[in-house]
Amino acid sequence: MISKEQVAADYREIQNEICLALEVIDGKSKFEEELWEREGGGGGITRIIRDGNILEKGGVNFSAVHGVLPDSVKKALKVEQDEFFATGVSIVIHPNHPWVPIIHMNIRYFEMPASDLDHQPLRWFGGGIDLTPHYVIDEDAQFFHSTLKAVCNTYNADFYPRFKLWADDYFYIKHRQETRGIGGIFYDRLTATGDISWETVFEFSKAIGRTFAPVYTELVNRNRDKAFGDEEQQWQYQRRSRYTEFNLVYDAGTKFGLETNGRIESILMSLPPTAKWLYNFKPEPGSEEERTLSLLKKGINWAV
Repeated sequence: MISKEQVAADYREIQNEICLALEVIDGKSKFEEELWEREGGGGGITRIIRDGNILEKGGVNFSAVHGVLPDSVKKALKVEQDEFFATGVSIVIHPNHPWVPIIHMNIRYFEMPASDLDHQPLRWFGGGIDLTPHYVIDEDAQFFHSTLKAVCNTYNADFYPRFKLWADDYFYIKHRQETRGIGGIFYDRLTATGDISWETVFEFSKAIGRTFAPVYTELVNRNRDKAFGDEEQQWQYQRRSRYTEFNLVYDAGTKFGLETNGRIESILMSLPPTAKWLYNFKPEPGSEEERTLSLLKKGINWAV
C-alpha cells in the first residue's frame, strides 16, 4: 500500500524539479522560499518567483497538512470522519508577456482514517493542469491538449475525454458565460477501481506533475520573442481580471484552504500582480481580442 508519507515525499521532489526548470526558463530570477507551519497540523514550502525576464509572478507551493475538518468542509466533501491528511503541489505562473499564457497545475492527495464500518481509509487523488492564454493561438492549444492526451492515454484511454470535459465544466466563469481559458484536464476523487490500481493512479498523478515543465518551457519559448505594445498589455491585464474572478468566486482549492485555516499568502499566490476591470469593454470587430473571446467556450476539440 502506498503511504501518505511516500506521496508527500514524491510531491516535494516534483516541486524541486519544477522550480529548477522555471528558473532556467526565466534566466534571471530565482525562487524565494518560505517554510511555514499550519496551526492545527502540518505545514508546507512556499516558493515564489517574481520580476523576472519572462515570469512576472509565479508560485510553486507544496503542502502536507493534517488535523480536523470544519463541519462546512465535511458537508461539502460529504464525509463523516473528522481527521484528515492532505498533500499536494499547486502552481500558478503569470508571465509579463501578453503572448505567453498563464498556466496552472495542481496535484493533490487526500486521506481520512478508516471508519468503524468498513475499516478502510477514505483516500483519493485529484488535480489537473490548464492553460489561460491572453491570446488563443491554435497551434499552442493543439500542442498543449495533444500532450495531455498522450500522457492520459499512457494510463487509461478514458482519462483524457473524461478529464477534458471535467475541466471545461470546472474552469467556467458562469457569470461571464465563458471559460477561464482553453481548459486542459481536471479530475477529483480518483481512486483505484477494477482495472486501475493505486500504483497506476499515483503514477498518473506524478506524470501530470512532470508534464508541467516541458510543456510550459515549449510554450514560453514559442512566444517570448514576439513583439507587443501597450494595447496588448492592457488586454493582458483585462484577461487577468477574469482569472482573478474565477479563483475568488469558484475555485474549490481556494475555498478549501481558507476554510481549513491554510496559509493566506500561499492560498492567494494565484492572483496576478496587476489586473484591470474596464467597464463594458467591447473588442474591435475582427481583432485578435474578439477572436480570443470567441474561443473561450466549452467543447472545443483541441487535441489532434
